[in-house]
Amino acid sequence: MKLASLKTGHPDGGLIVVARDLRRAVSAASVAPTLRAALDDWTFAAPALQALYDALNAGEATDAFDFDAHACAAPLPRTHQFIDASAFLNHGRIMTQAYHPEKKSDPSIPVLIQRQADDFAGPHDDYPFPDEADNCDFEGEVGVILGDVPMGVRAADALQHVRLITLFNDVSMRKHLFRELGMGFGFVLAKPATAFAPVAVTPDELGDAWRDGRVQLVMEASRNGERFGAPNGCEMSFGFHELISYVAYNRNLRAGMLLGSGTFSNVDYRTTGSACLAEQRAIEMLEYGESRTPWLRFGERLRFEMKGRDGQSVFGAIDHRFVQAPYVNSVNQVNQSATAEANAGASE
Repeated sequence: MKLASLKTGHPDGGLIVVARDLRRAVSAASVAPTLRAALDDWTFAAPALQALYDALNAGEATDAFDFDAHACAAPLPRTHQFIDASAFLNHGRIMTQAYHPEKKSDPSIPVLIQRQADDFAGPHDDYPFPDEADNCDFEGEVGVILGDVPMGVRAADALQHVRLITLFNDVSMRKHLFRELGMGFGFVLAKPATAFAPVAVTPDELGDAWRDGRVQLVMEASRNGERFGAPNGCEMSFGFHELISYVAYNRNLRAGMLLGSGTFSNVDYRTTGSACLAEQRAIEMLEYGESRTPWLRFGERLRFEMKGRDGQSVFGAIDHRFVQAPYVNSVNQVNQSATAEANAGASE
């Protein structure tokens, strides 16, 4: 089944069930007011939501209405925990080769990072950021939304705890990312709000494209209406079952946790292209000795979409514009003041 959250003024939105073809929808308020509530009581909610979904697809749902992705928040507008992986080792290899060839890493251990989870962006929301000098980037990813997962779960048993799968743009500010990486304690300014496709789906909606803990479909990414890349999720180096088992090694995971795949990346990048600017710029550095692709600027538009084996959109599209934030960022004020003081001191 396919689920979404309408913007209602409530932080968690209002849960709706969406038809397989993304044309019609029906309120799920009779089952659960929000997706957070449904996940907390999935044993009860899932069968009732499935019944609504079946009726909707059969044209028998009362009070059905036209589905409007522009009216949607993220499927899960906020949650208690978001952990993002970098599970496509090809991406890491490209970045390391371009910028840190001396760096060694253990390919048997997944890289994961705690992320902001209290303010996800919707699929068509304008995305504000303070300064083009922050080197704004995008990363096309998929994520799984989990039910309760017991500590120590084996990889072989982990996928039974996946409730939903969704598509997102993991926005990155590369200027802050490289600085925060050097500090060695995790990202804050480098990783602002994440933007999501309108719909989250149960794994069965993907058919045989959900295999080995991977979404084995093409991620279509475009910039200002032009194709940027179309990498396939089949090359994910760690499946979600392995990532879940790793994270749950010494802790329980609670219903509603979001776990991301990391940016899609394929070995044959010359054919598939990339799903993020940093990777494309690294490829250019390796091939030409310089990066030629610019970072995002105000007014640019990005689109991400994934189609199933039948050619239909699975999650709906993320299609959003990047704009200047309507405030002066205090971090930039501090940086500018420090620069001004340094310049003044140098002139004395």
